[in-house]
Parts: sequence; C-alpha cells; structure tokens
Amino acid sequence: MIPNQTDFSAYRKLLVICCVVVFGCYFGTYMRLPVVPLYAQSLGADPVQVGIINAAFLFMAGILSLPLGLFAPRLGIKFLIASGLLILSGTSFWLCFATTPGQITWLYLLSGVGLAAFGPTIMALVANFSPATHLGRSYGWYTTALYCGMSLGPAIGGFVAQGLGFAAVFLISGGSILATFWVVFFFLPRARQVLADRPDPGESAAAQARRIAGNRPLLGCWVGTLGGCFALGMFLTFLPLFAYSQGLSYGQIGLVFATQGIMNALSRIPFGHMSDRVAKRSNLVVVGLVGLTLSMTAFGLASRPLHFILGAAALGVSMGLAFTSIGALTAEVVPPELRGLAMGGYNAAIYLGMMLSSAFMGPVVRLIGYQDSFLITGLGNFLVIGLFYLLMRGPAPQPEARG
Repeated sequence: MIPNQTDFSAYRKLLVICCVVVFGCYFGTYMRLPVVPLYAQSLGADPVQVGIINAAFLFMAGILSLPLGLFAPRLGIKFLIASGLLILSGTSFWLCFATTPGQITWLYLLSGVGLAAFGPTIMALVANFSPATHLGRSYGWYTTALYCGMSLGPAIGGFVAQGLGFAAVFLISGGSILATFWVVFFFLPRARQVLADRPDPGESAAAQARRIAGNRPLLGCWVGTLGGCFALGMFLTFLPLFAYSQGLSYGQIGLVFATQGIMNALSRIPFGHMSDRVAKRSNLVVVGLVGLTLSMTAFGLASRPLHFILGAAALGVSMGLAFTSIGALTAEVVPPELRGLAMGGYNAAIYLGMMLSSAFMGPVVRLIGYQDSFLITGLGNFLVIGLFYLLMRGPAPQPEARG
C-alpha cells in the first residue's frame, strides 16, 4: 500500500516493474512495425492497402481505448494488462502464417484490441500511484522505457528481416511479448494492493463523461495528441516505403527508426524533470509540436540515408518534449477518479491520429507522391498547434504542488 502517495520506496519499485513491462510490450510490438509494410508489399499490397492494414490496427486500438480506460477499475487493471499482452503475442505468432494482405488486416484488427487493453490501463496505473510532485518524472521514466522498446524493436526487426526473413521477426516479437506477460503475472501486484485512493466505482460512466466534456484543457491535450500522432503515423506507415524507394536497405530503414526511438527515449527523463519545474507544461508541448512539424518537412526534402537519420533524430527529440509534457498534463488536469477515462482518451487520440494518417494519406501518397505528402502533413500540424493553444486558455485546474 502507498498511503497518501508518500511511500517512495514502494513507488520506485512499482515504477520499475511498469517500466520493464512497457519496454517488453513495445519492444515486441514495434519489432514488426517497419517490417509489416514491407511484408505486405511482398504479398502484393500497394500503398493504399498498406495504409489500410495499419489503419485497421490503429482504429481498433483507438475506438476501444476510451471505453477500456473507463471500465479498467471495474474489469481489473492487472487482468486487462495481461490480456492485452497475450493478444499481442498471439497475433505476432500468427503473422508467420499470413499469405494475403487481407489476413494481415484481420490480425492487425485483433492486435488493436490487445494494445487498447494494455496502453491506457498501465498508463493510468502509473499516474495513480505516482506522487503529485513526481508526475512528470514518472512519465519521463515510463516513456523512456516505452521508447527504448520502440527504438530497439524496429532496429532489431529490420536487421532480423534482412538476415533471417520476415517469419523470424514475428517469432521473436511474439516470444518477447509472451515473456513480458509472465513478468506481469508474477511481479505486478493488483491495483488494490498499491492504490490508496481508487476510483469510485459507484459513479456512472455517463456522469464521468459529463464531467470530462467541460474540461477544455483536457480536450486540448487530446487534440494536441491527435495532431501530433497524425504526423507520427505518416512516419511509421509510409517512411519505410519512401526510404526504400530512395535506395535505403531494410537495415538502414531499421536504423532510421532506431535513431528516432533512441533520441526520443534519451530526451524523456530530462524533459520529464523539466516539466515538473516549469510554470506551464503547455508551453513545452507547443515547442515540441513545432519541432515535430519541422521534422515532417525535413522528411519531405530527404533523399539520402543521412537526411533520413537527421530527420528522425529531430523527430525523436521533438516527440520527447511534446509527449512527456502532454502525458503528465493529461493526468494533471483531471481528478484521480477520472484518470482512467482521461488516459483512455489520450491513448485513443494516439491511435486514432495514426489511424487517420494511415487511412487518408495512402490515397494522397498515390496521387502526389511521398515527398509532397510529408510536406502537407507538416503544414497541417500547424493548425493543430493553434487549436491546442486556444483550448489550453480555457479554465485551468487547480495547480498541484511540485518538487
């Protein structure tokens, strides 16, 4: 038990467990991320079909994140985390047997269910057991673990695909996620053992939704996340195909993804500490989103491996600044009993932003090409920054003490 969130020894131990779990999940899941578009292409998929495959995964994750975040305390936090890992592991193994783009689409739909069960649930858990003075730092460490997984996964996936083929990637992916499930099973305690102030299960979902609807800063966080992840979806879905068309090998594409993930991960801890000390986290979000926009423009102008690597490094730093701050801000602008719903919406915005990019930018790519599509994505993100700024000017929550 963490009474009044002051038992820092128990807090640190639980944070380490969550960091290990989130690293294992995203390492395995992201191993296949730069590989599946190329695998689908080898099975006859064009850019539109590749976009649909990724969109199916992200759509399912997006539409389920909000309700699963809302009902996580009722369904069981540890149960949802473990179930999500089992689903993600199983779909990785089954990718070995896919022979058509349509079969990959169905497996990615199921993968979306697994990610929706895992992502918002463990993120809300971190928010609820973290002391208010350490919220930014908690998300700094948590998201560092997450992006270390995101960086190492694609790098290893790219090199394994080049040396051993696609099936080896999917087997290693499924095995690493399955190992993470056993870490959860044996080491992650149930929520009632670690949370002193648990959400009130007596309040109806409709009542919670009404409380959320008038929270403009929270809506701003969701909008900023949606726009930033639309740009991220362009990177994740179409950069492997664009880079390959520019002459990069599978291994070099994995290196580009790894660069983005490593810079993203390395920046998270210092930016997390910074966000605990600045007067307004929202200013850091704006700076990060501007950097993300410029990174998209850089990809549109890239033609050599070094150009892609530099763009990926800038994207990683920008995301580290924007999303560490916006994750802590999302938890900060709502009371503890609404954090499951707030984090569900946050994760829904992540997945739906990337889904919209995958679904709508495929036809755009086919019409105007990769380069102009990246430039348009960067331009559109400026509109999102303005909307985020306007919503954050709404009624602010009472500030919490920071260390």
